[in-house]
Amino acid sequence: MPTVACCPVVELRQYTLRPGQREVLVELFDRELLASQEAVGMRIVGQFRDLDRPDRFVWLRGFADMDSRLAGLTAFYGGPVWKAHAAAANATMLDVDDVLLLRPVTPGGGFPVAAGPRSPDPLVTATVYPLATADAEAELLDFLHARVDPVLLDAGRRPLAELRTRTAVNTFPALPIREGEHAVVRLARYATAALHANYLHCLSQCRSWRDELQPALRHHLTGPPQRLRLQPTPRSHLH
Repeated sequence: MPTVACCPVVELRQYTLRPGQREVLVELFDRELLASQEAVGMRIVGQFRDLDRPDRFVWLRGFADMDSRLAGLTAFYGGPVWKAHAAAANATMLDVDDVLLLRPVTPGGGFPVAAGPRSPDPLVTATVYPLATADAEAELLDFLHARVDPVLLDAGRRPLAELRTRTAVNTFPALPIREGEHAVVRLARYATAALHANYLHCLSQCRSWRDELQPALRHHLTGPPQRLRLQPTPRSHLH
């Protein structure tokens, strides 16, 4: 499947919405807020329904660098499209401050975004590992790559992207980010929800995962990992 590479700077944005308002925001975002953001130089990597939290909307926004982030955000939020639709969008939202600023683990690795045919039942997963320091990020990544990934791949994991904290001053303070936190975020993509369910079943049967690797993994973290099952919206680039 052909891909395009994105992006050196990535925001993982998780919004808590007013009850029953997610479909309103999905329709508005896909119709009005996707192309208009990309028109000013930003990349909307993907936007999703959180399958386990009915009032959560999750999206990924990418930038070439921090300067272009400032320029793109300034142009969009000061521009005519947002002014026309801000009231309707904001009316769906309760909390928009759960935002991680990230970068690819591998410099220049980018974020592969599907450009081919869409599966009828795609599923994207994201796991957010909370950590204490940048050194802890590196230690976790070494552990995952050396010890955990062979087991996950054997069970059927379909890796997509791997991100870690980007430490930078938020030059657009009108949109807060979770500053001072550290995390590793790993994403996977499955053509169908059934393939993901089969992966979880295979993993649950793996003794080394249950008895050795999961307990060792917890020792690296400051809290439980956040696991997201995400359904791409109809116009999501990532699917």
